[in-house]
Amino acid sequence: MSLRQRFKALDHTIRLKGDEAQHEHTDAWSNRDLIPLPPSRRTWGWFNFFGFWSIASLNIANWQTPNTYLTMGLSVPQAMAIIVIGRILIVIFSTLIAWAGLKWHIGFTVQNRYSWGMRASYIPLLQRILLNFIWNAVQCWNGGRLIAVCLTAIWPSYARIKNTFGPNMPTTTYEFVGFVIFWLLSTPFLWLRPEKFKIPFLVVCVWCSVGMVAWMIWALAVAKGVGPLWNTGQQLPQGSPWSSSWLMMAGINQSVGSLAAGITNGSDFSRYASARRHYLIGAVTSCLISGVLVSLVGLITAAAAQKIYGEVYWNPPDLLMVMMDSGNGSSKARAGVFFLSAGFAFTAMFENICGNAIAGGIDLAGLFPKYIDIRRGAIITFVAAWIVQPWQLINKATTFIAVLSSFSVFLSPIIGIMACDYYLLRKRRIKLSHLYHTDSIYYFWKGVNWRAIPAWICGWAPTIGGLVVTVRMDPDPPRALVQLYYMAFLIGFFISASVFYTLNLLFPVPDMAQVDDVDVYGTFTPAEARRIGVTPLDDDTSIGHVNVHDNLKV
Repeated sequence: MSLRQRFKALDHTIRLKGDEAQHEHTDAWSNRDLIPLPPSRRTWGWFNFFGFWSIASLNIANWQTPNTYLTMGLSVPQAMAIIVIGRILIVIFSTLIAWAGLKWHIGFTVQNRYSWGMRASYIPLLQRILLNFIWNAVQCWNGGRLIAVCLTAIWPSYARIKNTFGPNMPTTTYEFVGFVIFWLLSTPFLWLRPEKFKIPFLVVCVWCSVGMVAWMIWALAVAKGVGPLWNTGQQLPQGSPWSSSWLMMAGINQSVGSLAAGITNGSDFSRYASARRHYLIGAVTSCLISGVLVSLVGLITAAAAQKIYGEVYWNPPDLLMVMMDSGNGSSKARAGVFFLSAGFAFTAMFENICGNAIAGGIDLAGLFPKYIDIRRGAIITFVAAWIVQPWQLINKATTFIAVLSSFSVFLSPIIGIMACDYYLLRKRRIKLSHLYHTDSIYYFWKGVNWRAIPAWICGWAPTIGGLVVTVRMDPDPPRALVQLYYMAFLIGFFISASVFYTLNLLFPVPDMAQVDDVDVYGTFTPAEARRIGVTPLDDDTSIGHVNVHDNLKV
């Protein structure tokens, strides 16, 4: 066999296969996980979305959220007001972007093709892939800390394990072993497709929510009430250049921006909804209720623990170690700590798999549809944690992490373009068949809709200066730059949407609100087809039994 034949055989082996009868054609723009989802794969009910949003709330970061605002000098009521307002805005923006997935059953990867152009859609796609790689690694590292607490609860001597790393390694054996175990335990879940997430969501929600409430009740019972932290009033530093109103604005911006990546790819998961109401009921109730309650429970527990231990512990792994005296406590204390830390760890595991690994798999599938589907992409994203080396980022590059946390500066303009294009310009109408080939109304000029690029740049240009001076911690930054940065999410969203809309008025794209005459992918139920105004595939005699993909250009 010649070398060429061997490469051809290898290509045939690794190339994805699809069921042509189900329109799962595999080529440079399409595969099974990129086509509009048929009704048979739309299995998510309201609890799936409740669970999906709950795992974004039942985590360490959300538990610690009030601390962020209290350290600014704000009061407890002000901190909770930021959390409530932020959650309301998250629900609004998430639903705006997720609606294309609910109606047309396509994800973020494909959704951007009609706004940016087939090839320029790689610009937002590559940003998300980079974020998925880095945040997956960081989340694995944070989950490893919880696994280390679990190991200490089982074997107290683990807390005193000898550090076998040299001085040039910015971590310890204690931390690194936890990371490796967390990574290994997470790996089997990568084979689980999103259609099958209901049971893990149920386990996560019950385990972690019960653990959090039990932890709060225990702390209140032992402390016989909350400590001084609960009554924290406004304590702005003397001579502070910022009023409480500006600090609250900064907090709201940070609250929404911290979930910007999840808002951006909301349609990746909303497309799995079996009905629109299931998304609305599950997502709205969970995002609002779980998001607010977890922060409140974290605040109450930290306040009660302050009364017990004389210090404020916001980071759950630190407080858990204190509760069992670094493994030297009683067997009951260690058992309780194990239950709590394992619940947090399992939640962190599935939050990472959904929010970073699976999302990364979908995004990578958009780059290489012939060879990468959700499962392969998720595995690649997870393996990339070893290349990213999170122990270097967490322990050394705090500035880099601050930049990543502020990446909403670049994502909110993308969200603004998506919302403007879908609702104002296309009137919620999409020609699905033209999203999967180059002879398309969405190919624009050589695959690029040039209008999206200046609109995106205009969205982040006013706020990038504030990001730079904030990350550098300049002692006396220009006030205007910081003020713009404190409103970065809203500024980016509305400026990019406005510029994109204006450019489309000045340089209009003809016939933007087109739809297919025929449901060429068998995407819609009969009721959906009637509502949208397309003919169901089985009812169209002009196509018959010919391969639908060959007729997309007709």
